[in-house]
Amino acid sequence: MMRHPRVWMGLLLWLAIGSAQAEWGVNFAPGATEVSRSVFDLHMTIFWICVVIGVVVFGAMFWSMLLHRRSNGQEPAHFHESTTVEILWTVVPLAILVLMAIPATKTLIDIYDSSESELDIQVTGYQWKWHYKYLGQDVEFFSNLTTPQEQINNQAKKGPHYLLEVDEPLVVPVGSKVRFLITSADVIHSWWVPALAVKKDAIPGFVNESWTRIDEPGIFRGQCTELCGKDHGFMPVVVEAKSKEDFAAWLAERQQAAAAEKELTSKEWTLEELMARGEKAYNTSCAACHQPTGEGLPPMFPALKGSPIAIGPAQDHIDIVVNGKPGSSMAAFGKQLSEVDIAAIITYERNAWGNKVGDMVTPQDIVAFKKAQE
Repeated sequence: MMRHPRVWMGLLLWLAIGSAQAEWGVNFAPGATEVSRSVFDLHMTIFWICVVIGVVVFGAMFWSMLLHRRSNGQEPAHFHESTTVEILWTVVPLAILVLMAIPATKTLIDIYDSSESELDIQVTGYQWKWHYKYLGQDVEFFSNLTTPQEQINNQAKKGPHYLLEVDEPLVVPVGSKVRFLITSADVIHSWWVPALAVKKDAIPGFVNESWTRIDEPGIFRGQCTELCGKDHGFMPVVVEAKSKEDFAAWLAERQQAAAAEKELTSKEWTLEELMARGEKAYNTSCAACHQPTGEGLPPMFPALKGSPIAIGPAQDHIDIVVNGKPGSSMAAFGKQLSEVDIAAIITYERNAWGNKVGDMVTPQDIVAFKKAQE
């Protein structure tokens, strides 16, 4: 038994690897749209063509090696070029390629035909979240990862949609052609939802187009597939398809909420109200870098607790949040967040974690700051 230790070690390794396999599937699902199913059908068609070619080629090769081997008394044939063979190995592969090109061309034409859309949505990538703007509808919002830090840090059991859950999914109506205008505000991202067969790079200064028409209500998940920075893996995409009636009700509700949000800019806020809203907005937009405790991740993400910015002049604090800091990882939030959320976050940072500056920044202060920069 001990004369062949490598055999037993290999067997044990095979058993260990075999028991660790959670999923043996090697194919992908047909998808939730006509285009995604066309892509799947094209994939399977090309796959089986390749299987047939492989069987014929290797079958002929092994048959020749088996029946015409030297030990069987076979003598190699002596011949020069054959016009018939040369024509066959030119015409047959050409015919196969033409047969493969016909369905592939049709599918590609469908994928790139984004004309006559019923709804246009601008998708903008940020490090590390997505911004959705329903063009002509006065509705826009950011979509942020909501997986708890405890799960990310392996301090809690991971949920069923680990790293694929957001606070605001992109909502679209079923049965309608929706066009996506995809771009980026900082670095190159890529918006990918496999069930919809949509995958487009989001490039700063460029607008790429894609589209979808979802058949049935449901939730479809994807993520950024471009290496866009250290939190690249924390940038999911969630699309929720609703019936046309439910979508119309949702859109009307969001339009009312957007109008109410604009009115909040002129509201008289108290310190307590700003602190409560600021804590929520901070945990959504800032905690990933500066941590919920405000202690940051130095040196890339400095601490806000006791920092010169958070306890210094309010004007400097407003400037760095609105405009960011060039040459650093601090993004400009002036166009990402509303005046209310910016004011609430700054107020929270100046009075949390023991900073206790005691002042508050109002939405009107942010509006005045932006106007002064125009």
